Amino acid sequence: MELTKSFINNIAYQVIGSAIEVHKVLGPGLLESVYHRCLERELQLRKINFVSEYRIPYCYKGNDINIELRCDFFIENCLVIELKAIETILPVHQAQLLTYMKLLDVPKGILINFNVDNIYYEGQQTLVNELYRNLPEK
Repeated sequence: MELTKSFINNIAYQVIGSAIEVHKVLGPGLLESVYHRCLERELQLRKINFVSEYRIPYCYKGNDINIELRCDFFIENCLVIELKAIETILPVHQAQLLTYMKLLDVPKGILINFNVDNIYYEGQQTLVNELYRNLPEK
């Protein structure tokens, strides 16, 4: 199957909907690990393919290096999800997501912060890179 903006946007929409459902049930104020486990279950219920706590491979000058980087979710081999349960998303969190996107060679990533009143309006940030801009629409 060809990767398109439409496909990735649809998956992102489903993932954000899943996060909203988890937040609706749990509310703000819990540990990130609680949201992580509940989001895993919600993605399973929605039959979304993912790997949780995906170890990001890295090759330096032809040698595999264990750099112990893990993204919270790697969805459909094209979307990186990074979860937080913090007061404010900082530029370092955006840089973390962009790094994961670059190392995994994926076009889109989403930061989801569960420590907010409303995930849709204030709890998620979507980042794209050049790979996304160069994808076909449909």
